[in-house]
Amino acid sequence: MIFAFITFGVFLLMECVTWLTHKYVMHGFGWFLHEDHHEPGYPHVFEKNDAFFIVFAIPSMALFYFGTYTTHTYLFYIGLGILFYGIAYFLVHDVLIHQRFKWFKKTNNRYLKGLRKAHKIHHKNMGKEDSQCFGMLFVPFKYFQKPKA
Repeated sequence: MIFAFITFGVFLLMECVTWLTHKYVMHGFGWFLHEDHHEPGYPHVFEKNDAFFIVFAIPSMALFYFGTYTTHTYLFYIGLGILFYGIAYFLVHDVLIHQRFKWFKKTNNRYLKGLRKAHKIHHKNMGKEDSQCFGMLFVPFKYFQKPKA
């Protein structure tokens, strides 16, 4: 049971790590990798921005290894939390929001529509500075409200 809490806790913590990384690394010194992601209609299947998936996968894989081959089993479950967050990030960001894969073309789910709306606001500014909404799974509540008629 404790391992489920570790995995879920790390999953939640990864949203904070993602927010900080997105704001201060991707929109900071790592902009050279993230910039193509903000270009409209980027024509390639892969973007330089995809390198960040590798950056997050390396600690997860290392934690799987050390959690399996040492007595520190909890490390495996920390790696599992990172992996689960990576899967959720891929499904929300690349599949749902950017439609890089046409799996979920339309949704009426209020939560998913709110995530899409917040990310569109993030991409409204095409530059490195003055962006907002750096989170992925938890965004401000105002994006979940129905528009007033």
